[in-house]
Amino acid sequence: MNWPSRERWESVWKAAGASPPECYDRLATAYAEPQRHYHNQQHIGECLEEFDHTRHLARQPAVVELALWFHDAIYDPRRSDNEEQSAALGKRCARESGLSDDFAETLVKLVMATKTHEVAGDSDAALVVDIDLSILGREEPRFAEYERRIREEYAWVAQAVFAAKRAEILQRFCERERIFSNEWVLEEVRAPGATESGKLDW
Repeated sequence: MNWPSRERWESVWKAAGASPPECYDRLATAYAEPQRHYHNQQHIGECLEEFDHTRHLARQPAVVELALWFHDAIYDPRRSDNEEQSAALGKRCARESGLSDDFAETLVKLVMATKTHEVAGDSDAALVVDIDLSILGREEPRFAEYERRIREEYAWVAQAVFAAKRAEILQRFCERERIFSNEWVLEEVRAPGATESGKLDW
């Protein structure tokens, strides 16, 4: 999937009420970094494609879309503060472009929701998280590719350690009452073995 166009970026930036800064080029460069095998330009393109189908669910569509653009802007698999750094970049870009403090803080909150995957009743945060996690409901070949690419990002971790940690992460999702907050996920990106509640029978 192609990296989203500059025209798309400028359209959402204009819809937010901002003047276009150089953030588009910064993001394009960031998402093309060599350590990225999954958290890359394709991932953002897929997220925005999902958003195109679900824009009507967003209370604040411009900030939701921008959260998707920024949510993995900083990505180093050896660090634990990627979301914080990505949110900070989004906040800087928003402020440099004359957007309000409220807008910038909402952007930070939505980006940070992708770290904890907790949405606390916020429908826009739930939408961002569902889109970010929609890969979990993809068809088996795409999901298997996702797992391979995550492994490549953590190639420096011993296989036994990686397998244990990866199983722990996926198990936490499986133990939730629902993985996804929105019904559209169950309808459009149903995983093999997914139940009507959105749980996985893996």
